[in-house]
Amino acid sequence: MLDVACGTGVVARLEKQRGHDGRLVGIDLNTAMLAVAREKSSDIEWIEGSALDLPFDANSFNVVLCQLGLQFFPDRPLALREMVRVLKPGGRAGLSVYSAIEKTPAAHAFVQALDEHLGEEASKTKRSEHLAYNEQEVDAWARQAGFDVVDVAAVTKQITFPSMLDYVRFQLTATPMAALLREKGATERERMIKSLADYAASRLDQSMLAGGKLTFPQQSLVVTAVIRPAILPP
Repeated sequence: MLDVACGTGVVARLEKQRGHDGRLVGIDLNTAMLAVAREKSSDIEWIEGSALDLPFDANSFNVVLCQLGLQFFPDRPLALREMVRVLKPGGRAGLSVYSAIEKTPAAHAFVQALDEHLGEEASKTKRSEHLAYNEQEVDAWARQAGFDVVDVAAVTKQITFPSMLDYVRFQLTATPMAALLREKGATERERMIKSLADYAASRLDQSMLAGGKLTFPQQSLVVTAVIRPAILPP
């Protein structure tokens, strides 16, 4: 099994825990994330490399997985073709990607707050996490890449944070967006987080803030795709 854009290796480790006894490989461009992956599991093969040029022979894997990576690839059709190339006939792929940011109200409110307080450049990172394409377009990409059987489902789950303030604080301290406030002192940073949280809360349906908590739907597109095995002549 190959985990593309593996990050810190969450998917590959879960597969190992489920009893996978074949070859397990994770590949990512991010050296720091791979270092974490290696610390957490030394019995999985971790490789630094690009999804656009997978360093494997054709027909190398039975399964390719990619969790929340497709939206970051500069050439998504090429990445899908590379997955097809390294899969064996009959092989399967599973991918997930956040759908349009408007389908996740808290994220949409948050980027509006960033635009208002810090300028549109500040929201680019968060917006890039979401794929502004629908199920039919993603289905077409997969089929054009060479997959024969494709299913794309929009899956919505409810996400809960203790408050909008906690959600915004998480986004600005525990994700790459922490760089936006890195140069500010602790007092100014906390003031800005509160201002952003207040503005974001004002953009939400207030039912999502009932009881002081933040509860919102988050939509992802989940793709399963198969390459049919070759049919040999009689």
